[in-house]
Amino acid sequence: MTPPIEILPSLLASDMSHLAEECRRAEAAGADGLHLDIMDGHFVPNLTFGPDICRAVHSSFSGALSVHLMVTHPDRFIRPFAEAGASTLLIHVEAHTPAGEGLREIRSHGVRAGIALNPETPVSLVAPWIEKGLVQEVLCMTVHPGFGGQAFIEGVLTKMTEIRMRWPDLPVSVDGGVTGRTGPLCAAAGATILIAGTFLFHARDMPLEVRRLRESSEAARAERLSRL
Repeated sequence: MTPPIEILPSLLASDMSHLAEECRRAEAAGADGLHLDIMDGHFVPNLTFGPDICRAVHSSFSGALSVHLMVTHPDRFIRPFAEAGASTLLIHVEAHTPAGEGLREIRSHGVRAGIALNPETPVSLVAPWIEKGLVQEVLCMTVHPGFGGQAFIEGVLTKMTEIRMRWPDLPVSVDGGVTGRTGPLCAAAGATILIAGTFLFHARDMPLEVRRLRESSEAARAERLSRL
């Protein structure tokens, strides 16, 4: 059975001067969880959050925390973020840590293990780890990781469809340029977890946009399934 649609606001787009309030605002808006982009200034040209911020978010938000390690050596960060409250840890297949080792370590901490692919990375690079049963979520990047506000790369939609067709029960998340227009496209292509930063945190009415994004995405997926 295909997993339900989940909406995760990305904290990178929030007002950092009022972090606790932004966490509570997202929860009140109906978010299924929060997404934290962890950047080391090396794997991507930006610096963001450390484990202490994750711990603070965990104390201000009762839902799940999806932590995306955009770092060169994720093995150095798995334990600190697991202990800081991460519900899911996503590592990049392009990182220096061997994917299998990283995924096994994540699961050893009782955290859901996910693997992320940059826009140009083919599904074939993560297929072996999925087949081994080590992957509990695949994140398809629809922008080049590093900074928010980039344009959505529609070519990644075919990658989502490939994953959904090959592994029907596997949760597929999408991050980058997700809006009221692109979210339903992703859901129709096979995504089940929509990560949206600017679109939600900068919305005039976040609860309304969360509800609309969920409803339109569920409708788009249902329409596609009806044609199969």
